[in-house]
Amino acid sequence: MTLVAGVDCSTQSTKVLVCDADTGAVVREGRAGHPDTTEVDPAVWWEAFTEASGGLLEGVAAIAVAGQQHGMVCVDEAGTVVRPALLWNDTRSAGAAEDLIAELGGAEAWANATGSVPVASFTVTKLRWFARHEPDLAARTTAVMLPHDYITHRLALTADPNRTPTTDRGDASGTGYWSPSEGAYRLDLLRLAFGRELEVPRVAGPADVVGQTADGAVIAPGTGDNMGAALGLGLKPGDVVVSLGTSGTVFAVAEAPSADASGAVAGFADATGRFLPLVCTLNAARVLTAAADLLGVDLDRLNQLALSAEPGAGGLTLLPYLDGERTPNLPSARGLLAGLTRGNASPANFARAAVEGMLCGLADGIDAIRAQGTRVERVLLIGGAAKSEAVRAIAPSLFGVPVEVPEPGEYVALGAARQAAWALSGKAEPPEWPVAGATVTGTPDEKVRQVYGEVRDRALNLLKS
Repeated sequence: MTLVAGVDCSTQSTKVLVCDADTGAVVREGRAGHPDTTEVDPAVWWEAFTEASGGLLEGVAAIAVAGQQHGMVCVDEAGTVVRPALLWNDTRSAGAAEDLIAELGGAEAWANATGSVPVASFTVTKLRWFARHEPDLAARTTAVMLPHDYITHRLALTADPNRTPTTDRGDASGTGYWSPSEGAYRLDLLRLAFGRELEVPRVAGPADVVGQTADGAVIAPGTGDNMGAALGLGLKPGDVVVSLGTSGTVFAVAEAPSADASGAVAGFADATGRFLPLVCTLNAARVLTAAADLLGVDLDRLNQLALSAEPGAGGLTLLPYLDGERTPNLPSARGLLAGLTRGNASPANFARAAVEGMLCGLADGIDAIRAQGTRVERVLLIGGAAKSEAVRAIAPSLFGVPVEVPEPGEYVALGAARQAAWALSGKAEPPEWPVAGATVTGTPDEKVRQVYGEVRDRALNLLKS
């Protein structure tokens, strides 16, 4: 049996899977936690990888790292990290995003240049904030990397101390200074943000070998977490993933790049040479945990309460912008509970409104992906909140298409492992790894979506006025 390893360096933890290169069967796995913060010393990720992979990598022939997108890792001429990495969920650069959009001539100019309109999560906005607010540290900086680039680089340094950092087109497309349509960096946009040029990682091909570990294992390019999940799930045209983790994401594989000037859809590249239109919300699984905490119940009881209420929660609607929001781009927004009366003020209705509100936000994302010309025939529901019985029961009625719930798994790490197997094989396409799951269906419920949309639009109008 040939073994390959995939690493998921996510916001909350590092996961390592060791798989059979032919079948994708998981034979070993490990995990280590990360601090709950919006900035972190990248050395913490390396320590977590070391802990999570301890005793697992013996006999592994290839390895790849998928990581949280957008994070800013700045280093000096000696390769020393200059400041803690700013993560995707750090919103201090929201003002920088607005400035950069205006300086290039508006949202459409950015969408045409990079496929996306920058928001606070993008690396390019963090570089602007860094240059303006920490000029002494910025002056020491000579290069910028993404989280997965940093881990990949450290993996390879022991065998090749002189190597230069590498990345892949998928993760590069989330920086705000790489163009999916051109397949090249837009260093003019990096200079616009930072005020001068920085060294950036070489963009490797999807199945290139970018180095080897001290033990001789092949290192594949790695990718961003959403691109890794798409690869792990074996996404096909017509499939749309809704991932319910810390953030909520909606993404699909496309044959052509997208450019949405509204900013709702980020026009990323994927890890196979294709494209990955993506919508991201800041509020997903945490909406359910917050609702459970407010009601003083656990998540199992929250599920029971939600399923005991009627669709529409008796007229109660939750706009779940609990941590601000990215889509729509409202980093300072807050949640809103609308339609509350004495008649519907019950724990069951509130639980139902929490589930429906979270899912309606993602259903808006599906509509945005569809509006970019992407076929939507089936939704694959993944992430921590996909384990919720209420989520699985309610999702088909709000998404309006069949919902497939793959067996629980670490699909980002699995995608990285599949990429490692691909690089090891030298073949034109990645190996076919089966993904088991169950299909759930439901009758579309336009009324819930309509009421949610009315509440959302009223709130947005108030915020804009």
